Amino acid sequence: MPDIATPIDEAQLPPAAAPLEAADAAARSRRVIRCVVALMLYQGFTIAILGTGAPWIARSFGLDQSGIARTFAWVSLSAFGALALSRMVDRVGRRRVVLWSMLGTPLSALGAALAPHVGWLIVSSIFMFAFLGATIASGIVMLAEELAVDYRAKGQSYAALAGSLGAGLCILVMPLLARSIYSWRLLFGISALGIALWPTMLRLVPESRRWERAAAAGVAAGTSFYAVFSQAYRRRSVVILICSLFGATAASATDSWSYFHAVTVVHLSPAITSMLILAGGGIGLAGFGCGAWSSEYFGRVRTVSAIWPLAAMGALWYYWGPPADFASPALWLGAGFAWRMVMVNGLTVAANSAVTELFPTALRGTIIGWISIVNSLGALAAHSSVALLAGPLGGLSVVVGYLALFGLPGALLYAIFIDETRGMTLEAASRETLPGS
Repeated sequence: MPDIATPIDEAQLPPAAAPLEAADAAARSRRVIRCVVALMLYQGFTIAILGTGAPWIARSFGLDQSGIARTFAWVSLSAFGALALSRMVDRVGRRRVVLWSMLGTPLSALGAALAPHVGWLIVSSIFMFAFLGATIASGIVMLAEELAVDYRAKGQSYAALAGSLGAGLCILVMPLLARSIYSWRLLFGISALGIALWPTMLRLVPESRRWERAAAAGVAAGTSFYAVFSQAYRRRSVVILICSLFGATAASATDSWSYFHAVTVVHLSPAITSMLILAGGGIGLAGFGCGAWSSEYFGRVRTVSAIWPLAAMGALWYYWGPPADFASPALWLGAGFAWRMVMVNGLTVAANSAVTELFPTALRGTIIGWISIVNSLGALAAHSSVALLAGPLGGLSVVVGYLALFGLPGALLYAIFIDETRGMTLEAASRETLPGS
């Protein structure tokens, strides 16, 4: 693990204190990274369950393509819970919300595993995804606040990489369970075991010092849900939320149906599908490092706006292929999936770095909550479109391809209106002044 430390003005410290303070900051940064990586591994596995288990969930409850799409659309309402919890990230602290979520997520997963009908599954999943959203918000905010300027993008790449590895583990386990009538239920059962992590998180997860300073100064308590739309931050908030709506519509469609498309539409076996997704996802891991490097070399804004259209190209390759006479459909899908994952992973690192740097300590979790709401609307739009148009347009995969193009206007808006924050302190990037800064 690299020696990442919060910058310290050693001139203001006694000679003997400076090395001790620097060593303490470095140790604390490593601790935060380890905790967030562990959280994201677990969250990545749990987030992937619905998409990976979709063919078997549909079979269990007798759902057609439109029916499973409607189920996913209802689950997207979880964003309202994620908004409330993300607001709590700013009001009561990052650590407390992480601990709440690490109790709520496995309990909700257990409820989903035991669901006797699809309504029960939807309700349990809504709660589960609300807690997942809050954990992710807390994790990326903690990284932004604890790491030095030159390491923030790299720290975000560690978190995103851990989430992808967790999702990959879910996909790896699926073929082992596919022959069981309890296949997708066992995936939720594995997630429910995550409650065993809670005592460790209770002991290890620190509170953000930056948030503690803001709370002590009364800054956090003096803000509201709507403070992100104050004059100082209105342009940033509105543009980011519009971009998020476009991006969520595209991403919800393309991310949710990868496994379903391969198994149900292309008729690959679960084992081959898992193999191609794991191989493509493994290649896609390079995107995290590339995204971190590009964010520091070219900037967050250029990275997001350049990579976004390339990710859409990968989605079209995957969902509008392979051609009927293509000899190796698994190879076609694997190449498209790998390309898309490289681009999506690089985009994720750059976008997470930017959004946590553009807003002050008291609003960092809140803006992520608003993004969750917009993402919910995008997911609702995407899954509803699939449900309504899959029949008329010739199938789920055709609709998903069209929805992938929704990200293109977002890339253009991001390039024109979002301020670059590369190399800036959090105070300068977010226009924030805290006591002791």
